[in-house]
Amino acid sequence: MTAPLYAANDPNSSRSARPATTTLTPDDVGQYLDGVTAFLGGTANVIVQLSLRPVGRGVLESTVDSGKVTLHPIKRLRTTLSYIAVALLGTEDERVAYREAVNVSHRPVRSGPDSPVKYNAFDPTLQLWVAACLYWGIDDLYTRMHGPMDADLADDYYRYCARLGTTLQMRPELWPADRAAFQQYWDENLALRSIEPALRDYFNDLIDLKMMPKPIQFTFARLQRFTVTGLLPQHLRDEMQLTWTDNDQRRFDRMMRGIAAVTNRMPKQARMFPLNAYLFDLRRRMRLGKPLV
Repeated sequence: MTAPLYAANDPNSSRSARPATTTLTPDDVGQYLDGVTAFLGGTANVIVQLSLRPVGRGVLESTVDSGKVTLHPIKRLRTTLSYIAVALLGTEDERVAYREAVNVSHRPVRSGPDSPVKYNAFDPTLQLWVAACLYWGIDDLYTRMHGPMDADLADDYYRYCARLGTTLQMRPELWPADRAAFQQYWDENLALRSIEPALRDYFNDLIDLKMMPKPIQFTFARLQRFTVTGLLPQHLRDEMQLTWTDNDQRRFDRMMRGIAAVTNRMPKQARMFPLNAYLFDLRRRMRLGKPLV
């Protein structure tokens, strides 16, 4: 089922209003980014994104082999984290350049005559869901590690994070106007998500690191499964047929506190790694005229 989206053409809907201008700068935002969360939350966030069936089907049916995590996991990690880095930390020119590069990869991603649902990678409403998932994941992990932001800062940070969608084709007016509107959008849409068997198999392979060499699978797959399960909303745990106990939650909370205790003592640039490294690499590629994705 397609998710209900805010009616951008409804002048009476507060949810369709353009978000207020944010006062944050990329340098400000960098203070609140923990690079380790890219590794902790990446797979769980992918599952939430792809639980919207047109997005999931777009990945399952994609003919763009160069972008498939199952074939090129390191490249896919670079592309995804570079996107987050340039969306949140990049200049306007860098965002435009990356948009153009991603558009080349997205152009073939559209449903065919035999697809069970219609989709198009340029659909701004699908991009709204993906951007919402990215914001939700960043905010969720920040709160788990550091506690909630001050309300005024959280409002400003939320408005700034519209860039997670507008760096592609999502129109600014699609971004819910404030955090309360976002929460309503999130709750309504998350409740509609389901995971079909083909996607569940795909996700289990990602969780178990089947695309990585055997030593990496052996070393990290169990921790990855524990972390992914801990970060998924309960509704999607159920859809994935994953179990989670109160004891698991206590262990998970201890792990998050331990990671936060380490990252809080790091200098800013170390704490931001690898997002700052991928942004540096993007700028290097732009100077040398190399492909960005």
